[in-house]
Amino acid sequence: MAREIFETKRKALKINLDPAIYGTFAEIGAGQEVARNFFEAGAASGTIAKTMSAYDMAFSDAIYGVEEDGRYVSRTRVTKMLTHEFDLLTERLHMEKYENKKFFAFADTVTTLNFTKTNDPHGWLGIRFQDKVGGPVNDIIIHVRLLDSDSKLQAKVLGILGVNLVFAAYYYSYDPQVMIESLVDNLAVGSVEIDLVKVSGPVFEHANERLLNLYLIAKGYAKAAIFKPNGKAAQIKDYLYKKDIIVLRTKYRQKSLPNFDLFNLAVEQFKKNTNADPENTVVLIEVLMGNVLDDELDLTHEDLQYFAQRAEELCSTGNNIMVSNFRRNNHLAEFVKTFKPKHVGIATNISNLRNIFNSENYNKANYTNELLSYISGMFSKDVKLYAYPYLNRKSNEIITTKNLKVSEEAKPLYDFLIQNHYIIDIEEYDERFVKTV
Repeated sequence: MAREIFETKRKALKINLDPAIYGTFAEIGAGQEVARNFFEAGAASGTIAKTMSAYDMAFSDAIYGVEEDGRYVSRTRVTKMLTHEFDLLTERLHMEKYENKKFFAFADTVTTLNFTKTNDPHGWLGIRFQDKVGGPVNDIIIHVRLLDSDSKLQAKVLGILGVNLVFAAYYYSYDPQVMIESLVDNLAVGSVEIDLVKVSGPVFEHANERLLNLYLIAKGYAKAAIFKPNGKAAQIKDYLYKKDIIVLRTKYRQKSLPNFDLFNLAVEQFKKNTNADPENTVVLIEVLMGNVLDDELDLTHEDLQYFAQRAEELCSTGNNIMVSNFRRNNHLAEFVKTFKPKHVGIATNISNLRNIFNSENYNKANYTNELLSYISGMFSKDVKLYAYPYLNRKSNEIITTKNLKVSEEAKPLYDFLIQNHYIIDIEEYDERFVKTV
């Protein structure tokens, strides 16, 4: 049975009319758009203990403390806001009037599009809430990117997101998938991207954080999710910003572990070629979700369980894992380049280039456009492809960039990329580790 999607005003009013739900809204950036929705819905006095907006940095620091990294739009900031505001509720509201209240503190810290449209609009939203009167607290924290090209539209989106988050905490936390789906209720497609969700507390005791973040990709709310070696989800921009990045691409339902022997050679070669600082280098193993999304419009719970288990298995090897929906290398490169990396290496089997540089796999009339689109999106002075060899089962020949067969019309461009070291062979490999394709 399909879930009924309530309008934003109706969600806010339902919360306002619930005598047990009571709390605080603290918002930095884009106005007090979330609180405004609750005021405009009516009966807000039943829900709102306080609203505030500490725009001035001096006031914000005096209330919530100074951020060591100087960033006010951050997860640490929104967490401090939640802690401070919820503690004030429990400290000040302990009379008989509040005995039957389930307290909450909502907080957001956001930057919307500036006047010159040169910034990256994004923000952190969170809610700390009791699901039972006098009970322990639970947290939901999300990171969003605001995609509209107008700051007023972004502020409106933020207001709807906030209402959805409060509503989800109280009415959908029992079902994490429904909770995730409901975050974009009443929002236009393409207006927001949700690329991280973190949950904690007894109400989420059985929730799998990996599954929640994979569900963001499955629903199209995010393009990728990153899990650190400890299995915890990381916010992608924070994790990759201005780093040296080397990525190994792996396929959906690939039963074996990646070819670490060749990948480790690629990593060492990448570090050597770029003089990458080991402390600033992020090594990622990518698990591609994109192909199965093409084949199955609705991923089953079992599909997501597979991806979560695969991510956990690969995390146990001590690596960072990225699950993504990037069908092609250039889509991955374009995504990573948005984080202003110093250098990027994408390690893949040279067999994956056969399709790109073979016109027989394309409509002849479109091949040139397809090839140029791939090349322009894929390569730059800071993005290189590290190609490891494969064994041709028919000829029993090891294939590298030097003997890969490509179409005549693609060969000049292919040769240019090889000669200028945009595509680089893995060196000094052991033939025993070369796999048959």
